Amino acid sequence: MTRLWLIRHGPTHAKGMVGWTDLPADLSDTAQIARLRAALPDAPVVSSDLLRAVQTGDVLTPVSRLPHDPQLREINFGDWENLTFSQVELGAPDHIRAYYEIPGDIAPPNGESWNAVCARVNAAMDGYVARGHADLIVVAHYGVVLSQVQRTLKITPYAAFAQRIENLSLTQITVENGDWRAEIINHNP
Repeated sequence: MTRLWLIRHGPTHAKGMVGWTDLPADLSDTAQIARLRAALPDAPVVSSDLLRAVQTGDVLTPVSRLPHDPQLREINFGDWENLTFSQVELGAPDHIRAYYEIPGDIAPPNGESWNAVCARVNAAMDGYVARGHADLIVVAHYGVVLSQVQRTLKITPYAAFAQRIENLSLTQITVENGDWRAEIINHNP
């Protein structure tokens, strides 16, 4: 059995679609970080290789750090990177609406589709589960956590996009004999 403790990184305060842009996290809410740290087990920590996840993982590390993993990066928004929904909608209204309303194989120009993100993250998570960690803290991004919520709840991509995953929130998933169970989703200790 493996318990995955999925943490969304601290906020960046960016207003656009921030995927692979490497922005720092705002970790000034020390009370929230202390509560989150207290809710976590003594377990190894792995994070995305993007700065905001690395920084968040560093302040939460109770035991040890595994190498940063680029497979745990946020969605690659390609040409939409750092643009707001409204900005993209001005030039490609049907494309951006389809990306969010019928997510799956639709991708931003030079970016990733939702299905590609899920395949990348699922492969990474399967690898960590196969290593036999009893507990593993994973500090990553909205899309990473959401992909595992979708996988665990067996919901459609559209239903997954309706889920809320806040910065510095905890989602805990148990994997046992190939069965994925959501214990906590978007919890703010």
